[in-house]
Amino acid sequence: MPTPLATRLEAASQRLRTRADLQVSRLRGRPVTERPFDMRDFLDGHAVFYAGTANVIMQLGWPAVGYGVHESTVDSGNIMKVPRKRLRTTVTYLAVALLGTDAERDHLRGEINRQHRHVRSTDQSPVKYNAFARDLQLWVGLCLAYGSRDFYEKLHGAVPAALSEPYVTHLGRLATSLQVPEEAWPRTEAAFDAAWAEGLAKVSYDDTLKAYLNDLLDLKQLSPEQQRRLGPFHRWINTGFLPPEIREAMDLTWTADDERRFQERVRRLGARNRRVPRVVRNFPIGATLWDYRLRRLLRRPIV
Repeated sequence: MPTPLATRLEAASQRLRTRADLQVSRLRGRPVTERPFDMRDFLDGHAVFYAGTANVIMQLGWPAVGYGVHESTVDSGNIMKVPRKRLRTTVTYLAVALLGTDAERDHLRGEINRQHRHVRSTDQSPVKYNAFARDLQLWVGLCLAYGSRDFYEKLHGAVPAALSEPYVTHLGRLATSLQVPEEAWPRTEAAFDAAWAEGLAKVSYDDTLKAYLNDLLDLKQLSPEQQRRLGPFHRWINTGFLPPEIREAMDLTWTADDERRFQERVRRLGARNRRVPRVVRNFPIGATLWDYRLRRLLRRPIV
């Protein structure tokens, strides 16, 4: 936990940055505005721990994505076989896409593309899929962006209206860091919501995908002891972060009492997270970006 001194220093640093920006605006004769958009101000890394599986469930709601993951022969990225490595790889993508440089995004794209070459349907697959399909990558990007925004707003409130457009545009890096062209990403909050609703209408799960995703909710990729100790809460909190349409499609139970307890839990989590320095609130995404940079420097595997 951060010390009171660290918290005060972060708050003081924030105030100094704001005052400096205001002074520059006055000196240049421009209207006084808030600080420029910085994604780190709207990034709560706790989403990885509390809502990561919920986002996987959303993504796999498109059968072509679901079977692309379920049937994948790339064992080095199989969450059931190497769960910790898969978590690191996923968070690395989030970190580089959201906070990395253009050169880092290009490098990671090449690393992921090498894995994606092996992810394509066979004659025995129930649906056709190809990991390079832009519509599938756009849907995954929309899910990641929806999850990031939803988690932030549930804990901290809505992004200010004046920053909603740069916020939505920046979230587009979650899709455009692969093969999705920038012009395919919605530029306004209204356009994003429309694209999300259109994609949500295409969600469906058959029994095979439901069984696979229920195993993830119950943490079947971990040891029996970890499943017993962590599984019930993991299932409950991730179910809470799912849109009602997804919960219904997955046949997941969610009562009014569940919703009341969930709202209280996220309220307390948000209040706690706002008291810590931004660098702590961004964990593990900020830390994983530095891990990526170190791995690249040492020529160690990235994905």
